[in-house]
Amino acid sequence: MQHFNSEELNTKQMYKFLTGSIIPRPIAWITTQNPETQIVNAAPFSFFSVASNVLPLISVAILRNDGKIKDSAKNLLALGQGVVHIVSEDLVEEMNKTAAQLPDTESEIDLTDLTMTASNTITVPAIKEAKVRMETTVHQYVPLTDADGNVLTDLFILRVVDFFFDESVFDQEKQYVLADKLEPVARLAGNDYTKLGEIFSLQRP
Repeated sequence: MQHFNSEELNTKQMYKFLTGSIIPRPIAWITTQNPETQIVNAAPFSFFSVASNVLPLISVAILRNDGKIKDSAKNLLALGQGVVHIVSEDLVEEMNKTAAQLPDTESEIDLTDLTMTASNTITVPAIKEAKVRMETTVHQYVPLTDADGNVLTDLFILRVVDFFFDESVFDQEKQYVLADKLEPVARLAGNDYTKLGEIFSLQRP
């Protein structure tokens, strides 16, 4: 086994080890909105998971760039709302376009062929083409800091207020999301992604 003490690693090494080991990771494709300019931001984040089902909570960690807060995090803090979309195979190219780093005066949506649609409960618009989306509000914000108190990552616990499922990926009778129909895409390391692959079941002991 190759062994590394994290105290001896640089930031690049730690990122490579974490993103290369914790795989595959689902992608939170989030739309947020600047409450002053009304510009809609869209961006994908793969440090993303479920936090609770007692309350419908999901977690999204948004890393900072050289200590600078990203537009998505800034908008979530300012407006307290966002829409989280699940990325399917047919939307990978469009999702990748929104990973571009633009000034906050421009919208990533303008780089795509995507269509915006009004949300049900919140004011932030959603991506119409996404087969699964969740309207959310900020339930809790946790700034993750280093030993000197500098914020490294903006961690959001988002509460889902509305779920939307396209009929093609939802079993109405059983209330299941049909993973094989959704064809979700997951993040690996670097520029790599992966498809769902084979599905198998195991009975829990």
